[in-house]
Amino acid sequence: MAKYDASHNSADVKDAAPENPKLLLPLAMLFVAMLLIANTIAVKIVSIGPFNIPAGILCFPITYIFGDVLVEVYGYRQTRKIIWTGLACQVLMAGFYYLSAVLKPAVFWQGQEAWAQFFTMSPRIVLGSLMGYFSGEFTNAFVMSKMKIWSQGKHLWMRTIGSTVAGEGVDTLFFNMVAFAGIFAWNQLGSIILSGYILKVVYEVVITPVTYAVVGRLKSAERIDHFDYDVKSYSPFTTH
Repeated sequence: MAKYDASHNSADVKDAAPENPKLLLPLAMLFVAMLLIANTIAVKIVSIGPFNIPAGILCFPITYIFGDVLVEVYGYRQTRKIIWTGLACQVLMAGFYYLSAVLKPAVFWQGQEAWAQFFTMSPRIVLGSLMGYFSGEFTNAFVMSKMKIWSQGKHLWMRTIGSTVAGEGVDTLFFNMVAFAGIFAWNQLGSIILSGYILKVVYEVVITPVTYAVVGRLKSAERIDHFDYDVKSYSPFTTH
């Protein structure tokens, strides 16, 4: 790997910036796919042991793992583009879901009531997800990026868990308040928020060995280990 002299009291930092990373596009596609699936199935509240949580938790935490991996390997600026792509895809999904629900069904089709009940709720679910996703993913990416610099690339587990604690906390609060306030009683909503947050953080902790393996393979395959010393602004609204 190429050497990058960051002059930040660290050893030689491995950093390369290939023009066409081989695995960035499929990773971005999987990230967006998990995001859209999570929003689609989040309408249903499921019981897992003592926890009552949106079914989206089955795959939504994976998007944060993807976010950690993307920042760790490719850096904040590449990840920022992918986060915005996910946001745009959610807006498109919500629009077409809603359109499919309000269009007049064929006379022989019998599923309109169930279809409308599911998909007319979808815009509110996606609005909550947009707010939670936007704030949570950028919080996660910011913390992950800064902690990598502070730790000089050491202790990956501390960065992945620390960024998840921050990002998932913001995301969980925004999403559930927008998506379910007024639908569930406050004690039920509080249970959903707390249960979801705890399970997401536990999910991240349990999956840490897999994250280590994926990050290691990606860095080796792409020959890149990016540090964000060159990021001028962490604002979501800039490309610098």
